[in-house]
Amino acid sequence: MSAAASPAHAPVLDTRYHVETPEGIDLLLRPAGVVPRALAYLIDLGIRGLLMVALFMLLAFLGQLGTGLGLILTFILTWWYMVLFEVLNQGRSPGKQMIGLRVVHDDGTPVGWSASLLRNLLRFADILPFAYTLGLLSCLSNSGFKRLGDLAAGTLVIYRDPPPSRPQVSETTPELAPWPLSLEEQRALMGFAERATQLSAARREELAAILAQPLGVSPAQAEARLNGIASGLLGNGTGRP
Repeated sequence: MSAAASPAHAPVLDTRYHVETPEGIDLLLRPAGVVPRALAYLIDLGIRGLLMVALFMLLAFLGQLGTGLGLILTFILTWWYMVLFEVLNQGRSPGKQMIGLRVVHDDGTPVGWSASLLRNLLRFADILPFAYTLGLLSCLSNSGFKRLGDLAAGTLVIYRDPPPSRPQVSETTPELAPWPLSLEEQRALMGFAERATQLSAARREELAAILAQPLGVSPAQAEARLNGIASGLLGNGTGRP
């Protein structure tokens, strides 16, 4: 009988949410846990509180009319603050934006009006019986850290990944390839150019000679020529044939 796996070799818990688009592309979404979501909610709660205090101070000068307007604005801030920001600001309330979170549908698409309204209406069920007990138990019972509102609305709170940076290659005069390159050839060429700074000089020369062989370029010119073509693929200039 083989020995049991030691804790050091135990598999790492993967909390990423896998979604396959209709085009067959796999998306990896990172669900936000209880702590960052709670922090985002507290920030939004503080912002709403400050807004209400400021509004009531201003409306106090209007007497009965101010009281009526204050009640209407309180209703709007209570029920529509989250919904408006989530739908009109790419799933991000101010609190979520500060923490780096956003709300999406389960399939990764932007959250819509009905889903956002439903998940926020059911927030009052998550609060029961006190201090978000049901919501906390719900978050801890599923891999997506969904509260009851998320389960009913089919939504997911995820980390908002920064946009991918533009690939960097060595500064050189952009060139055009002598003939149209296939997708695999372009990937190989860009992979070499982007990782060139991480390779030793000998390794760069070796790989450049292999990649440049179909181009009929001498090994001495291979690295510079490949970097030029890679720069041209990135659109860093008009290039030359």
